Amino acid sequence: MSDRGDGPEQMEEEQEPQQQRIRSTIVAGAGKKKGRGFHEPEREEGDGNARYEALEPAGGNGPAKSVEGWVLFVTGLHEEAQEEDVAEAFAEYGDVKNVYLNLDRQTGYVKGYALIEYAVEKEAREAIKGLDGTELLGQTIHINWAFVRGTSKGSRRGR
Repeated sequence: MSDRGDGPEQMEEEQEPQQQRIRSTIVAGAGKKKGRGFHEPEREEGDGNARYEALEPAGGNGPAKSVEGWVLFVTGLHEEAQEEDVAEAFAEYGDVKNVYLNLDRQTGYVKGYALIEYAVEKEAREAIKGLDGTELLGQTIHINWAFVRGTSKGSRRGR
């Protein structure tokens, strides 16, 4: 072997401090307990959800605004309906921001429903009143809000 000290003894001496550092890290972290079931005093205040904020104040039933705007769910659309046909019918009640028609991948026809987006709630309400139960391309369409507020916070617990 060479005189530089590159033998197995030198390599073992270099590994020992590294192993000691790893061991000290593991042992030091052993006292920390994370996850469910361990004491978290900041979460135990109030109703248990002290760290979370509500998106909107809970206020009765009714439509809920999406991030984009007021979205209507239209059912009963004819399979050969075009985006222009639907947008034209709903444009009578206000400025339509977007029209989403989902197509069947195999046939290429409309699946029978659409999502219509308005910027103003009043215009969306008028469209529901004016077009719900009317005919579009020979088929009766039905319109509801796509997003609706629940009745209370505990209403989803029974599911």
